[in-house]
Amino acid sequence: MNPAHLAGIDFYGASEVLARQLIGVVVLVDGVGGRIVETEAYDREDPASHAFSGPTERNAAMFGPPAHAYVYRSYGIHWCLNFVCREEGHGAGVLIRAIEPLAGLDIMRRRRDADDSAALCSGPGKLCQALEVTRAFNGLSLAQPPFQLEAAPAGLEVVSGPRIGISKAMDVPWRFGLAGSRFLSRPFR
Repeated sequence: MNPAHLAGIDFYGASEVLARQLIGVVVLVDGVGGRIVETEAYDREDPASHAFSGPTERNAAMFGPPAHAYVYRSYGIHWCLNFVCREEGHGAGVLIRAIEPLAGLDIMRRRRDADDSAALCSGPGKLCQALEVTRAFNGLSLAQPPFQLEAAPAGLEVVSGPRIGISKAMDVPWRFGLAGSRFLSRPFR
């Protein structure tokens, strides 16, 4: 299988297109995970993107091949998982903000020391803690273990709005979510 076309998704497309298409896709890490319900798009031309100033040691995976992971630490505390897209060298990706937990709930509860399933993966840091994603996953192919992606069902209603927690390009409506999901990091306006 072409790793740039996993789960029926074309990872060579624009990040904002991929971010919308990822809603409903199931992502598993070593068999633990769930349905993606919230994403944010970032592109090299976007001043809020880690790729905006060009390649660095930290963001090198963003400039790598599509359908690979870009993992970074936010505020020196939380790991964040992104899916790289576009052609190699461009610098674009999609932040996986939240998932609806479906597989390995007991494992996620133990890792997060939390019981409420709606709060297990309702934010990028929580999600990475629940799935045990760390910097060691940076640059790994999404087409190989520990990752597994499963196609989204047809007919899902996707909503969009401004991204969260950024100080540049705050009004760009590149945050996408599954309409009505109780597993979002924050409701859409």
